[in-house]
Amino acid sequence: MEFEKLKQIIINEVSHVEAEKITPTAKFIDDLEMDSLDVVQVVMAIEEQFGISVPDDAAEHMLTVQDAVDAIKEAVNNN
Repeated sequence: MEFEKLKQIIINEVSHVEAEKITPTAKFIDDLEMDSLDVVQVVMAIEEQFGISVPDDAAEHMLTVQDAVDAIKEAVNNN
């Protein structure tokens, strides 16, 4: 469930990312060709969509889509 929501967030926030490239193992910068501003926009959208706060250190360790899914699950479980 988190993956599908995250995929939609990425599609909505970063117009140049192709939906079929968004997989759990896709790296934000290398595979999805996102820059640091794109990543920040996605993190902010994650926080808004899921009603969570993603700590800066957790955001820095989000290199892949699955990393972001894991961070979302952890944040949701801690609320």
